[in-house]
Amino acid sequence: MTRYADFKLLIVDDHAHNLFTLRTLIESHLDVTVLEADSGQKAIDLTHAHPDIDLIILDVQMPEMDGFQTASLLKLRKRTRDIPIIFLTAAFKSEEFQRRGFAVGAADYLLKPIEDAQLINKISTYFRLIEKERELNRTLELKVAERTRELAEARQYLENILSHMGEALLVLEPDGRIKLTNPAARRLLGYSEAELLGLAIGDVFEEEGDEQAGAFMGTWLEALIRTGALSKIEARFIARDGRRVPILFSRTAVKDTEGRISDIICIAKDMTGYTRIETD
Repeated sequence: MTRYADFKLLIVDDHAHNLFTLRTLIESHLDVTVLEADSGQKAIDLTHAHPDIDLIILDVQMPEMDGFQTASLLKLRKRTRDIPIIFLTAAFKSEEFQRRGFAVGAADYLLKPIEDAQLINKISTYFRLIEKERELNRTLELKVAERTRELAEARQYLENILSHMGEALLVLEPDGRIKLTNPAARRLLGYSEAELLGLAIGDVFEEEGDEQAGAFMGTWLEALIRTGALSKIEARFIARDGRRVPILFSRTAVKDTEGRISDIICIAKDMTGYTRIETD
């Protein structure tokens, strides 16, 4: 017999005879671990000692702490609030008590006398539901792990590309503040990554013969909104030590789902040593 061998069931009743009868019935049909408690307090103590309890069968009529009070306390604790509770009673049969049982969090409310087969089928039904939920959780965990691995690989792949590309890369906020750089940009400008982040593009960039060095939000943004990209612009980077480094510059706007610019990608090629050829 291996039906639900990994499951743990807690039965709670203040009468030893009822506990014996219920245990004997369950163990004759299901290969589960059965725990017993003869009071509400002992039931709560057992859930502390056995955090892996899967199902609780709880008598209503008990001294000191009745089944309703016990269930209420179990539902208050994060560790036990999701354990299904089946009330099993011979005394509290009215609809009023049944409503009260469901109000305190019972999954089911069964009345004695109940046929053995019906009770076993009811217990088995909850175990099957728990099995399906566990299987679903395992599947979701595997999918999340796989997706996390794929994202990590994609991120590492992108980081490798950015780290090894020869051109300088700056990614800007829509207002022109630098939010991401690659090693080539940091080498060309002579700044550390921390020093560049948050700087305005006008602090490290200027165009030849034009007042656009500090006018990013004006001419640049207007042109990007119209065209989406501007390429092969002759300009200069302003290095940390004040040097003007000639570059061939391109910038592209990335838009969100509502058509607003979310990022601006700037790529610069170091033109130091290149000779400009004038054409007629």
